[in-house]
Amino acid sequence: MPVNALFKPFHLGHLQLPSRVVMAPMTRSFSPGGVPNSKVIEYYRRRAAAGVGLIITEGTTVNHKASNGYPNVPQFFGEAPLAGWKKVVDAVHAEGGKIVPQLWHVGSVRRVGTEPDASVPGYGPTEKLKDGQVVVHGMSKQDIQDVIGAFAQAARDAKAIGMDGVEIHGAHGYLVDQFFWEGTNQRTDEYGGDLAGRSRFAIELIQAVRAAVGPDFPIIFRFSQWKQQDYSARLVQTPEALGEFLKPLSDAGVDIFHCSTRRFWEPEFDGSDLNLAGWTRKLTGKPTITVGSVGLDGEFLQFMVNTDKIAQPASLDNLLQRLNNDEFDLVAVGRALLVDPDWAVKVRDGREQDILPFSRDALMTLV
Repeated sequence: MPVNALFKPFHLGHLQLPSRVVMAPMTRSFSPGGVPNSKVIEYYRRRAAAGVGLIITEGTTVNHKASNGYPNVPQFFGEAPLAGWKKVVDAVHAEGGKIVPQLWHVGSVRRVGTEPDASVPGYGPTEKLKDGQVVVHGMSKQDIQDVIGAFAQAARDAKAIGMDGVEIHGAHGYLVDQFFWEGTNQRTDEYGGDLAGRSRFAIELIQAVRAAVGPDFPIIFRFSQWKQQDYSARLVQTPEALGEFLKPLSDAGVDIFHCSTRRFWEPEFDGSDLNLAGWTRKLTGKPTITVGSVGLDGEFLQFMVNTDKIAQPASLDNLLQRLNNDEFDLVAVGRALLVDPDWAVKVRDGREQDILPFSRDALMTLV
């Protein structure tokens, strides 16, 4: 199919994108001390120079002592990290691209021994003990407000250094999603109970971010049914329940929903071919980003362990048909862009035969 639909401009208020191609957020762990360095700057610049309309950065931790769960991931607080991100912003803008940070708190995924303070356990909706030791600190209401404040400050800083919006990471079993999911949220106060109660933390967080950045600064919200802890998990089982879940988030200030699935072509509910992004757009009226094994013939789970498997470039016809049908508005590309910074321009110019395959080796370097 003609690829024109991928390369039409997208406009939402002040956010003007030259194409519909989005770089998906992917943890890279190449920022020692939490500071994006020259290699990180060049990594993002190259994608902007090669036709990516919007870059969503790797997950960046907010200013809370338990936000980080992995070594060498970048922070989005502090003088040096923010100065590093300002250089990234300037490099991307110089190439005509747009960029937003993904703001992240890992919650109970964090383990004791993790940087920057090895003594701090994970924080989550519900306390968890192991051998008499607290391995997950059950968050008090003050803890909740502290984290909300950290997200709001990060969003404020993003606007101050010239970012084009922010993405709130509400997916994949990290902190915001831990509040959504009944399996990890056993609270009995107003932040627990049914899904409406379990959504209160996210709603208040989005409201605080909106208040921090004003009415015209784009807020993207990433959510998923699947969790790291359970790839078969589902928050909702029907379109009606999905609508009830999304409406309060939309009303709180979300401009774009980033709908994370493992395979973009899979229907979300029986009786319709619409995927999660398609249903979300239909139910909320808000623009959506689809994602999930775009451009590759093997999905990411195969590469979560040591393997010599290789994911080859795959046809985009199904994706383009859905995009032409206005099922969703934007397309996030992950591993295909990680291994090949020129993926978008190769697709645009009909050079699919030149697209690089993805293997686990690609995770070892920034290119």
